[in-house]
Amino acid sequence: MSDLRDPAPYDALLLLSFGGPEGPDDVLPFLQNVTRGRGIPTERLEEVGQHYFLFGGVSPINDQNRALLDALRKDFADHALDLPVYWGNRNWAPYLTDTLREMTEAGHRRVAVFVTSAYASYSGCRQYRENLADAIAVLESEGLRPPRVDKLRHYFNHPGFVRPMTEGVLASLAELPEEARAGAHLAFTTHSVPTSAADSSGPEDEHGDGGAYVRQHLEVARLVADAVRDETGVEHPWQLVYQSRSGAPHIPWLEPDICDHLEELHRAGAPAAVMVPIGFVSDHMEILYDLDTEATAKAAELGLPVRRSATVGADPRFAAAVRDLLLERAAAERGIDAERCVLGSLGASHDRCPVGCCPARVSRPAAAGADSPRG
Repeated sequence: MSDLRDPAPYDALLLLSFGGPEGPDDVLPFLQNVTRGRGIPTERLEEVGQHYFLFGGVSPINDQNRALLDALRKDFADHALDLPVYWGNRNWAPYLTDTLREMTEAGHRRVAVFVTSAYASYSGCRQYRENLADAIAVLESEGLRPPRVDKLRHYFNHPGFVRPMTEGVLASLAELPEEARAGAHLAFTTHSVPTSAADSSGPEDEHGDGGAYVRQHLEVARLVADAVRDETGVEHPWQLVYQSRSGAPHIPWLEPDICDHLEELHRAGAPAAVMVPIGFVSDHMEILYDLDTEATAKAAELGLPVRRSATVGADPRFAAAVRDLLLERAAAERGIDAERCVLGSLGASHDRCPVGCCPARVSRPAAAGADSPRG
């Protein structure tokens, strides 16, 4: 058993996330970071920025990452896992390149990377790998020798991710009016992406009609819905829906949108709904605005009772799941066949992204994959 609690060959863990503004003056520069290279006019960014200004120009994501960082360090300490945990972001401070430079200067040579995105997709996986490759290239240009980075596998079907969400649904159902509770529909939400990006998500053999992105979300929705049924004895109707579309109108994106779905539920006579944001690790801006503000206002307009269930955030079971992912990968790197903790029928995801997995529109170097120069 001691071999399975050994983090070697890793000497550090990097928590890698999206980042967000922490004050009104940060909003426009942050959005410019997010959209760099896409040619989006400043006027459009200022329009999107109004969502942030409704909340004082502050996204909750950085504070939520600080809470997760604390939870990870506590979990590691409680389980005698002597491994430092660092945090870096794609789009705001602490920036990934700065954090990786700090890790390099501290002497770390092999780093496991946990990304706050549970599913296969270009924006949720390969783009983070591209960010890692970019950061490594910057450090090498400075004459430094960055550590090898290994991205931990997708964890959408890990019980430490699924079970806290199930409890969130149960709590939300309990908050609904009693007369509407049994007939409530579950609307499982995730970020909409272009259908072309969804179709090419995951390894090449999983491409087509939604790809791994849709398949994995449907699996989580089914797991949560089944667990709710087992707990309550009630079979709640459910559907996977989408939110936060941001692309040009002429480009097909995944549908239906959550607000359109709420209108359809109302027309069909549904007594209530619970919005379940399975696509998100924490309650960041796209939860606060798109669900808690916009979709909740739509439900009020319709007279449809609605609740929004919690994301996993810094739940101790989620922190324990990260430890599981780290130790199973460490064991595999040492040639030990460790048990993979998963629920459902899809099994554990690959450790190293294969060639052709979640391809970019324009090919760019990406770290931590089978097509990466450093492995």
